[in-house]
Amino acid sequence: METASLGATGMQVSKLCLGAMMFGAWGNPDHADCARIIHAALDAGINFIDTADIYSSGESEEIVGKALAGRRDRVILATKVFHPAGKDPHDPNQRGLSRRWIRMEVENSLRRLGTDWIDLYQVHRPDYSVDIDETLGVLSDLVREGKVRAIGTSTFPAHELVEAQWTSERRCRERFLCEQPPYSILMRGIESAVLPVARKYGMGVICWSPLGGGWLSGKVRPGNVSESWRASRAPKRFDEKDPVNRRKFEAVEQVAALAKESGIPLVELAVAFTLHHPAVSSTIIGPRTMEQLTTQLGAADRRLDAATLDRIDEIVPPGTDLGGGDETYYVSPALADVKQRRRHFLGMA
Repeated sequence: METASLGATGMQVSKLCLGAMMFGAWGNPDHADCARIIHAALDAGINFIDTADIYSSGESEEIVGKALAGRRDRVILATKVFHPAGKDPHDPNQRGLSRRWIRMEVENSLRRLGTDWIDLYQVHRPDYSVDIDETLGVLSDLVREGKVRAIGTSTFPAHELVEAQWTSERRCRERFLCEQPPYSILMRGIESAVLPVARKYGMGVICWSPLGGGWLSGKVRPGNVSESWRASRAPKRFDEKDPVNRRKFEAVEQVAALAKESGIPLVELAVAFTLHHPAVSSTIIGPRTMEQLTTQLGAADRRLDAATLDRIDEIVPPGTDLGGGDETYYVSPALADVKQRRRHFLGMA
């Protein structure tokens, strides 16, 4: 499988990255089956695996660690920290990006993964309660200690990426070398700022949710979403009465028609689309079953011609997010917290 440079990390990664979110209680609880999927992905040429401490409360990391026994040296292994993953999910100190929590949780991830080092350690979301310099400080220490090879972000808005780069330069910290944003035909908002910023700073980009949270799986169609596993678990996300969802259903139908005209399976078309952006290093595929893995592997070699890409631009214009809540990648605290935008809540009316 073709490889690409992961930003300035010096590491070469396969164009497809195996995402492990569905391994464990969240998706496939059969550890042996998950191991077979991991081994099949490695045999197909994938050398890049991404997981997180929060996935199935650490079970995903344990599954990946066991499956990589004897093959660890040939795999670029990535995991993440931020969400509550401790024994007490209600403890405010067992989450976030503080020095205290990162120090504790990196040791937990290393133990679960059965390894002495993490190739790419990513902060899963921004933490507005912690100075970015504190976060970069502890991550820099981990790099110097050899526990972490490189550091990155996941689902950061463009301005947070810029602030982190400036902080690294001014405070002589290790800098974030990768960003992992959501990206699909239906969610193209990152094209306007996140991807240009990543290119400017030489950051690698690892896309997640190329199938738009299941919308582009081929199993979500108007009048019939019963075949979709995701729809069965979160039916409100695919409610046809929702006006935002109606626009997404229309777009999915148009993309499916384009795939049929082009003679390309819809899943391959969707995944391959993300790989055509020059800022993208690798795209995460997150199979729950062996069948899902095999249907997505072909995207690595799929080349979309200019006419097909132009048609996709007509269906969903560049820089456009169709929304719907299921793939929302960033909500500014200034919008999410009513106190930030209404004076009377602050006693100022």
